[in-house]
Amino acid sequence: FLTQTSEMLRKICVRNLVRKYCRGLTAERKVQLQQKVVTSAVFSGKKEGYLESLSQPFPDTRLKENDLNPKVLQLIRGENIKYVTPVIKYDRNGFKARERLLVLTQSSAYVVEMAKIKQKIEYSTLKGISTSNLSDGIVVIHVPDDNKQKGDVILQCEHVFEVVTKLCILANKQSAVKVVKGSLRFRVGSGKEGTMVFTVGPEPQVFKDKTGQLTVV
Repeated sequence: FLTQTSEMLRKICVRNLVRKYCRGLTAERKVQLQQKVVTSAVFSGKKEGYLESLSQPFPDTRLKENDLNPKVLQLIRGENIKYVTPVIKYDRNGFKARERLLVLTQSSAYVVEMAKIKQKIEYSTLKGISTSNLSDGIVVIHVPDDNKQKGDVILQCEHVFEVVTKLCILANKQSAVKVVKGSLRFRVGSGKEGTMVFTVGPEPQVFKDKTGQLTVV
């Protein structure tokens, strides 16, 4: 009888502690935990560096809205900007690295160059998000094969777990995130595809190899 009573009291005590903890959470802390749950579902046991990212809180944004060029703000007017971060974008042809901004709104992702919007991806059309299982910060945003899009977007992000988490939450595409091993295919445009190869080396680098593939070390 005492054993059964003890077990019942233990469960009641645990529920009470959980309730007390949840009621004491600030709105900011609750958002952090919700984001980290998504990060865990996508990356836990799949990508190197995940465990080290656990103790790093995700800020609301890396750049403020007023850091954007007024012309860009005018073009995105009417959309609620949720997140902005600097990224490196690699050209689909030639793989030249270019400094860009990734702007995430409530409904779309924008790749921005200074006062120009280079590409817009509506979340409703987003086909997938790919990253490797290694410690690189490469993210590929897969888009539809149509005349509205130039091809998939190849980005390098300093805060890869943060960027992918915020993107898949805003787009409601958590199930569309893939962590790949070895290589992945991406669309260049006009029905053409390219290959990206992931490997391990003494120092991180991204380059076009002799076969014309993009190699990420």
